[in-house]
Amino acid sequence: MIFGRTERGKAPVEPVTLKILVAGGFGVGKTTMVGAVSEIKPLRTEELLTEAGRPVDDTSGVEGKHTTTVAMDFGRITLREDLVLYLFGTPGQNRFWFLWDELATGALGAVVLADTRRLEDCFAAVDYFERRSIPFVVGVNCFEGAARYPIDDVRQALDLDPGVPVVLCDARGRESVKEVLIAVVQHAMAYAAAHRQTVTT
Repeated sequence: MIFGRTERGKAPVEPVTLKILVAGGFGVGKTTMVGAVSEIKPLRTEELLTEAGRPVDDTSGVEGKHTTTVAMDFGRITLREDLVLYLFGTPGQNRFWFLWDELATGALGAVVLADTRRLEDCFAAVDYFERRSIPFVVGVNCFEGAARYPIDDVRQALDLDPGVPVVLCDARGRESVKEVLIAVVQHAMAYAAAHRQTVTT
């Protein structure tokens, strides 16, 4: 397909559209990840951090952060001519978690973005997707200056099931983020196939 038109002699392709969530703790890089890979101008619902929010928004480790997502981030990426992903970045703070159920409706899977300096911040997201049987991949955002740990150590620290993929990534890099999203789609497909097999046996 070229500029929305099909090439001569080829039948039009109706792409499959899939919904992927990008979750994780406050300041972990969710907005950056969606923006790095989106082929459209991402929709952002960011507001400036205020003094009133200082007691509830823990900025230790992300002192340079001045804004926060209050509803969601939204972006889109075409992985293939017949496969389009819609990305929904969730808000990171506890007071906005009531939005998660709505955002999670119809999601194929999720990325839980993790920062090894604040690994405990992604526990809630891991627990959320495990409880709702939504397949997810943990993406370890490799911040400059942060210590690097073996994937098995991260898996153990998060107490993940053996089948949950853990990948290293750079949330600023388009190709790196694409690899994470491909891992989510592949994991979700394998998860669905295994679930179907369990149901039929």
